[in-house]
Amino acid sequence: MSEQKGTSKTPVPEATLVAGYGLEGDAHAGGWHRQVSLLAVSSIDKMRAKGLSLACGDFAENLTVEGIDLPALPAGTRLVITSPGVAGGPLLEVTQIGKQCHQGCAIFQQVGDCVMPREGIFARVMKGGTVRPGDLISSFDQDIYLVGILIASDKGSRGERVDISGKVTTQMLEDAGGLVVSHTIIADEKDLIKKHLLHLCDEVGLDLVVTSGGTGLGPRDVTPDATLEIIEKQVPGIAEAMRIESLKKTPRAMLSRAVAGIRGKTLVINLPGSPRAVEECLQVILPALGHGIQILRAHAAECARPLD
Repeated sequence: MSEQKGTSKTPVPEATLVAGYGLEGDAHAGGWHRQVSLLAVSSIDKMRAKGLSLACGDFAENLTVEGIDLPALPAGTRLVITSPGVAGGPLLEVTQIGKQCHQGCAIFQQVGDCVMPREGIFARVMKGGTVRPGDLISSFDQDIYLVGILIASDKGSRGERVDISGKVTTQMLEDAGGLVVSHTIIADEKDLIKKHLLHLCDEVGLDLVVTSGGTGLGPRDVTPDATLEIIEKQVPGIAEAMRIESLKKTPRAMLSRAVAGIRGKTLVINLPGSPRAVEECLQVILPALGHGIQILRAHAAECARPLD
């Protein structure tokens, strides 16, 4: 880690990776696409062969790794960091391979070359946690989609209501192949909902963000309004399918203002606040959800069927 940009980084016994930000306390952390930098030991060895005495962090990399061909990883590759014997751990997504060096670091000035702009990689933090020397880093299952759950509830945010809807949503989505990495309860405030949606979509870069609550006609029901202000495209079929299914149970379903849409490569879906209604709505959209997310991530073929 380092306190200032443009300097080498000092090894530390452990550090905290923060979702959508980077290494806590590091100068390069922030809500952008180069939150964490990684460099392979083999890349450092290439520069040592030129006669330089180099240590981990001299290229200003946050994580020095071995056993992975970092420059060969395509953007979008997801990596998981785990402590030996412990399941799960922080998740990173590769966002950039190398970068242009405008000023020329001290190493470049000494030998006329620097490996970091060619072979260093950059990533965003999709799930936070502690990272230590000796941890394992490996490719994460690319078919698992990462989910954020945002509960909009005044009472829930004050601790006056148990969040059952969030538990139902987590269970159903993880049973269907997702992994919930963020679960937050906030008040029914439009600007606050927008702030959290933008963070989960832009800085964390999740595949799916599901909201629950605030979709009705009440004066505090503003979740659809906040969603419409941040999405770039609507996916009306999702909301329509949920309303059609709910109408089979109650005519009040037509009062739902829930919407669904896309921001970047993130799918955002409004669910109702009732646990039973959440279950009914998810049951109708889950069969298509995974395929839609894979298309957004460009990991699936288009869904046109051949003519008979």
